[in-house]
Amino acid sequence: MKLGNRIAAVVMAAAVSGAAAACAAPADRNPAAGDSGRTLTVFAAASLKAPFTKLAATFEEGHPGTKVALSFAGSSDLVTQISQGAPADVFASADTRNMTKLADAGLLDGAAANFATNVLAIAVPPANPASIASFADLARPGVRVVVCAGQVPCGAATAAVEKATGVTLKPVSEESSVTDVLGKVTSGEADAGIVYVTDVKAAGDKVKGIPFAEAGKAVNVYPIATVGSSRNKELAAAFSALVTGAEGKKVLADAGFGAP
Repeated sequence: MKLGNRIAAVVMAAAVSGAAAACAAPADRNPAAGDSGRTLTVFAAASLKAPFTKLAATFEEGHPGTKVALSFAGSSDLVTQISQGAPADVFASADTRNMTKLADAGLLDGAAANFATNVLAIAVPPANPASIASFADLARPGVRVVVCAGQVPCGAATAAVEKATGVTLKPVSEESSVTDVLGKVTSGEADAGIVYVTDVKAAGDKVKGIPFAEAGKAVNVYPIATVGSSRNKELAAAFSALVTGAEGKKVLADAGFGAP
């Protein structure tokens, strides 16, 4: 090979080697790259949407590269999904009954921790056209009241209040979550709906909240736990710690939840 050709070959080899090194550089500069891109899936009761959305953002800031995927629905629906193999890492229920179902089925990783309480309230349109002022008013003829279905925590709580007060409601609809109940009220399809005090607060001026003393007869306790099939148990435990810790308590209190 002539001298000129040998020099050209060496230069070309060096260029190729440099390009390859450049391509590999980002991975070398980020040894934690394997930890990025993880998704933590949190199944939570519909009434937790506002505070958990805030806490998820806080968690992502503290865990760069991690995405928190939130799924909100009625607690009983979420239990069914998890029981059928839905890929959840964390479950937060609006009552202990539904959490117990998963525990009894051996679908949790460790014990659940109680982190909040909630009580019922009556939600009516801002003008309160049916002049609702008490729980007993909901049983008046012609009043279109919407409640949660019995298997849903807010529905079970409503049934407990009915039993304690002797007032029997005749709802025009039974919904699968408090979000759906609230939607019926804000759309004008109902004169009143039984939801949580936190839902009334989150709705702002879209509804008027009417508290009633009998709500104290059915206080719901909210537990949180890591799902047994989770592949992100360390992250799940960290999220639960955030919820049950000082930051979580503040966010939940601001949303109207009580202490466990």
